[in-house]
Amino acid sequence: MILALTGGTGFVGRATIDAALKAGHEVRALARRTQPARDGVRWVPGALDDADSLAALVDGADAVVHIAGVVNAPDKAGFVAGNIEGTRAVVAATGTRRLVHVSSLSAREPQLSIYGWSKREAEAIVTQSDSDWTIVRPTGVYGPGDTELRDMFRLAQLGLAFLPPPGRVSLIHVEDLARLLVTLAARQGAHELYEVDDGETLTHADLAAAIGQAVGRRVMPMHLPTPLMRLGAWLDRMLRGDGAKLTLDRVNYLSHPDWTATPDLRPPATLWRPEIALDAGLAQTARSYAIAR
Repeated sequence: MILALTGGTGFVGRATIDAALKAGHEVRALARRTQPARDGVRWVPGALDDADSLAALVDGADAVVHIAGVVNAPDKAGFVAGNIEGTRAVVAATGTRRLVHVSSLSAREPQLSIYGWSKREAEAIVTQSDSDWTIVRPTGVYGPGDTELRDMFRLAQLGLAFLPPPGRVSLIHVEDLARLLVTLAARQGAHELYEVDDGETLTHADLAAAIGQAVGRRVMPMHLPTPLMRLGAWLDRMLRGDGAKLTLDRVNYLSHPDWTATPDLRPPATLWRPEIALDAGLAQTARSYAIAR
């Protein structure tokens, strides 16, 4: 197959390109900037707001995997532009082709964050389209190259873990997610919505302990009340500006008590199952940060 990808230069996108090439597919990937040449990959210059580049991206493609999106934005307009209007443009270019749309588990609770709301609105655009669509809602995605959990690994080296109020979470390794996306791209005639994790349910404290084990430290979990998290988001913004990981938009989202995949919405085992165990994946991730035990 020829797979057209948005977000191919990002964390999930890079892993998806690897999985697609391993499966024997050709890849066309959208990129704002010049990328190193790679066998089996044709980089298409452009962006989500450039209709001509999207048309070039999908021309001759058998399936489109839409991964690109905005996780952090300074205001609502940023989420609208990146997640809603970007998806609208991809859907228009896709037409009746196969479309795998990468959403987020946050879309399940759109009232909690502008990010989650924007991802839910993007899902609506997909479901109302003429494409042969499948929507994937991953929970927290981790693995080598991830920047979202890096702060937790660094704090774990100090024996600390600052956590939201107690709740349940689950993760999915980026390589497992990428393999699923490529599998779904070859699956025709199905309108489906899947919530995806590795099947292992953790408390926040469990996750902190598992990261501590990956870096060789015993970690003291400290659950922060929501008001204190808001203060932390303000401080993170002051210190890291647009690079802040804890944002005010994320506080309510992170404080929600259950971010695990709904069992009935997990992909059937006959289609896909996760292969990377959490402890092995976290150890691999720690090594990639050069902070392993």
